[in-house]
Amino acid sequence: MPDPLHIRVKHLARSLGFDGVAIARADEPWQAGERLEAFVDAGHHGSMEWMETTLARRKAPTAMWPDAKSAVVVALNYGPDHDPLDTLQNTTLGNISVYARGRDYHDTLKKRLKQLARDFVAETGAEVKVFVDTAPLMEKPLAHKAGLGWQGKHTNLVSRELGSWFFLGVMLTAAELEPDTPEPDHCGSCRLCQEICPTNAFPAPYKLDARRCISYLTIEHAGPIPEEFRAAMGNRIYGCDDCLAICPWNKFAETAKESAFHARAELKAPGLDELAALDDAGFREVFSGSPIKRIGRDRFVRNVCIAIGNSGDPGLIASLLPLLDDPAPVVRGMAVWALARLDGARFAKEKAARMEPETDPSVLAEWMTG
Repeated sequence: MPDPLHIRVKHLARSLGFDGVAIARADEPWQAGERLEAFVDAGHHGSMEWMETTLARRKAPTAMWPDAKSAVVVALNYGPDHDPLDTLQNTTLGNISVYARGRDYHDTLKKRLKQLARDFVAETGAEVKVFVDTAPLMEKPLAHKAGLGWQGKHTNLVSRELGSWFFLGVMLTAAELEPDTPEPDHCGSCRLCQEICPTNAFPAPYKLDARRCISYLTIEHAGPIPEEFRAAMGNRIYGCDDCLAICPWNKFAETAKESAFHARAELKAPGLDELAALDDAGFREVFSGSPIKRIGRDRFVRNVCIAIGNSGDPGLIASLLPLLDDPAPVVRGMAVWALARLDGARFAKEKAARMEPETDPSVLAEWMTG
């Protein structure tokens, strides 16, 4: 007698290399939609307008696809081979979030998920849709409901087997599959993720104000980063792993088996001076095939300037000077701030040197308010 369908789809997922797989009902009421609405109503989504415009479709899987009955949620481990907090100690190097040090996870995860969907359709004929962080679908609440882990006090998913380091993908299907039991919350009285946050982005346990989150500020936020957060950013130039890395459940985490998620040598701890010198073509070359590429050169170099300002190393001043005349206002502005942090006297001298009649008025305005 063949295994039940929910067992067979799990075998398929495991055979494709997924490190975790669980099933949830997609057509049942849940509170995640109400929590998301409260998050947006409070303005905690910041400038991510897409969260507001897609809110109605995002609140429940069936709001996006009415025929969805079940969600097969998969996990793929991207665990690092070292403690990500160590990189924060060398302030002349840039700290990049672990998930972005290798190849773009969307490509690897979606390829396997599409294969799972093809195999499932071939066996069942059921309709399916696959998602990897590219549609208005709340993957983390679905994964929690399916039992892959629980949403910790930092709002990210935590697994007893994988710790904090795993990507999620979802296959929605019109087939009715037997669901798994949701994973209980195992955070207990621990508050390490709340206490380590450099910018106090958690107004309360299980609540995040994205406007204060370094991941949001360095990736999603397009303009100048508010001054109150710049010093706290340290050398974090793309994302922040602090609340993930400190979690005690990472004692069970393993290094990623998938080679695409292994850190590229040039992204483990890149020199800030080298990154500051990147023009648009150089940025695209260095970050080809990386999720970092999507934020663009100007936003990235903005982050690098702030890290240089926090480095405490006057030797990096030379890498800032060309950026004072950068075509991008956001880069010029952060270069001004960084130079003032590293060397107030040099800042004054350079400021005076630019106060000549031929100076670009926009540059002068930045210097006057720098």
